[in-house]
Order: sequence, then structure tokens, then C-alpha cells
Amino acid sequence: MLAFLPPFLRGVIAFTLLAANTLFWCALLFACALLKLVLPFQAVRVRIDPVLNAIATCWIACNSGWMRLTQKTRWDVQGIAGLPYDGWYLVNCNHQSWVDIFVLQHLLNRRIPMLKFFLKQELIYVPVIGLAWWALDFPFMKRHGKAQLLARPELRAQDAEATRRACEKFSLVPTSVMNFAEGTRFTPAKHEAQASPYRHLLKPKAGALALALNAMGARFRSLVDVTIVYPGGRPTFWEFLCGRTREIVVRARQIPIPPEFCLGDYAGDPVFRGQVQQWLERLWAEKDGQMEELVTARVPVP
Repeated sequence: MLAFLPPFLRGVIAFTLLAANTLFWCALLFACALLKLVLPFQAVRVRIDPVLNAIATCWIACNSGWMRLTQKTRWDVQGIAGLPYDGWYLVNCNHQSWVDIFVLQHLLNRRIPMLKFFLKQELIYVPVIGLAWWALDFPFMKRHGKAQLLARPELRAQDAEATRRACEKFSLVPTSVMNFAEGTRFTPAKHEAQASPYRHLLKPKAGALALALNAMGARFRSLVDVTIVYPGGRPTFWEFLCGRTREIVVRARQIPIPPEFCLGDYAGDPVFRGQVQQWLERLWAEKDGQMEELVTARVPVP
């Protein structure tokens, strides 16, 4: 444990270890991905994808290693111990910080199949890791504003097609499809601009979730609903690296997915769309209440 070191020095060490870990495993990842690119056949993909996922799993495990080495965070986690590893999962979580991704990967790695995230198109240009996400078939989504969609309704089909293609690939190898239903990280400014009815959350968006259910819902074992709370306040990624995140609280639960949600036309059927949105909004109201209880009941970590 290097928790005795000054926070800045811990941050430098953690960042250096993260960068070295990423470069090492990505070199192996790109070599395997190149083979899949040159031989784009399903028989090849079925054999190469598990190898790519195994490499990414090792990267995550090594990240957990430097986290344990440099952090002195108190983890309060419930609900993940009994998750069966086999099969497919749809994972839903609130979103507050880049740290959320490391929290989810750290806790769920090797408990359920590897998490695959819906990402903004711009993130493909992140050095090294953007190509890694592409090699692992993470779906990149183009975000269109309301004005754009009103002017060009056909743009809605772009994300639907990207999701459909990604889910076709996911259906070959057990995968956990990760969705941040808020679509963006929570900030007080966004919360106020939305006039969100929730105390700790932005309004949820059901589109990506509904598209995933339509594309491969019959394969999903369940929805794993995850709630992350930072009792000391939302950390920046640098604050996390420096070990300034004193406590992380995580609650998870499995929720059955209504079978009819795997069959409807979310884009073309307003009644079905309303049903999915109401279901997600109920989950969000429960999550918001849970977060309020967790925040108010915490005893500060010294």
C-alpha cells in the first residue's frame, strides 16, 4: 500500500501504471484485432473475440492491482456476489464521473462477462484506448440534438443501425451490455437545465436500452441495475488517481426484463415507447430514493 505517500505522488504513480498497463495489453489486443480485420468471417470472430475479451479482462485486473496499491478507499458493496458468470446481461447504472467506469470494471470483472459500453462517437479518437474500444466492438453512437432530429428525422436510424450491428456481434460470445441511461455525466448545471424530477439523477433515456433489448433481448439473463454513490462528492478522475476518493458505495440488483420489451418497435410504436419509458422511470425513481437514503445515512470516513 502506498497510501502513506502524498496525494500528488500517488496520482503520478497511478497514472504511470495505468498508462504502462494500457500500452502493454493494447499491443496484444491490436495484434489479435488485426487478424479479425483481415479475416472478417464469423468462424474467425467466434474464436478471436474470446481472446480479445480475455486480454481486456487482464487489463482490467491489472488496473484493479494499481488501485489496491495506491488507493485507501473504503468500498461498501452489496448485490454482486451471487451473479452467475455465464450468459448475457444488460447492465444499467447512474453516471457521475469517468471514475464510474473503473468502479464497474473493478467490481464486475470476472463476475459477469466483460462489460461493453455505448460510447459517444468522438471517443473513438482518444489515443490508444479509442482503438481498443473499436477492436472490442464497443458501439459508438452519434449524438444528435433535438433541432437536428427535427430537421433530419432519418438521423435517428444511424444509432439504431450501429446498435443493431454491435448486438449482432455481442450475440456470438457472452457479453454484458452496459448502458448509462442518463446519456451523460450528472452535473448540477445539467440537472437544473433539465428540470429533472429526481434529486440525484438526470432524466433517463430509454432509446439505447430499448434498441439493445430489441436486438438481443431474448439472450439477456436479466437487467443488472447498479447504483453508485460517492458520499464525499463526485470525484474527478485525477482526484481518484490521487487517492482522494475516501469511500465508494455500490448497490446492485437483478431485475427481470419484461419479455414483451424484446419484441416491440420502440421507434415506430408510441404506445410501446411509452411503456418502456415508464418502466425505466419507475426504476429511476427507486434508484433516486435509494441514493437519498445512502447519502443521508453515511458516516463520514475519517
